[in-house]
Amino acid sequence: METSIDISHFLAGAVLALSFVLLYQARLFALFNAFAMQSITLALAVGWQAYSQGASHLYITAALALVMKGMIIPGALRWVVVKMGIHRQIDPVVSVNLTLLLGVFLVILSIMVVFPVARMEGGIAREDLAFALSIILLGMLMMITRRNAIGQVIGFMSLENGLILAATGAKGMPLVVEISVAFSVLIAFFVFGVFIFRIREHFDTIDVDALSEMRGDAE
Repeated sequence: METSIDISHFLAGAVLALSFVLLYQARLFALFNAFAMQSITLALAVGWQAYSQGASHLYITAALALVMKGMIIPGALRWVVVKMGIHRQIDPVVSVNLTLLLGVFLVILSIMVVFPVARMEGGIAREDLAFALSIILLGMLMMITRRNAIGQVIGFMSLENGLILAATGAKGMPLVVEISVAFSVLIAFFVFGVFIFRIREHFDTIDVDALSEMRGDAE
């Protein structure tokens, strides 16, 4: 039992650590690689929960995370970057060091929020929820601190990884919810893709600040 808990916490912690790797990246392809690694680690974490809980339906969730988010989506984003000739350097709103410092603060905040609320729960659920909330908040932080629209898309999908980790750590979730989450992520990815293509077509850039300047000039 202790070994099962240790492995569960190790994998959840690895997903959290890769959230910091995402925040650190300054180039798009490195960002895609880090997101793929995070999604693959998430798939391992969900697969372990499926094994330890005896919940076979979670294997489907693990497979979806592995194939869609660990392989297909990073590959598709690479194709978008190459096809559109997008500038591959990521310009953050604040410095990387400050972003990482804010990330550490958010992790501490997550622990302070989750541990008192989940005091009556078992240690597994409480610690997994703290990891998951940290990943969710770091995904939000990435969306806020990235000017590049593709970087914001990765932040959104990293946030969703945290939601999946939270749901599976709390003794799984119904298969229909898992499938709906997977489809919502797929739909969101295509919506973001169309959105990025349209921005590039009309403005020849996907830098959010540059778009704001163009809007100001138009007014």
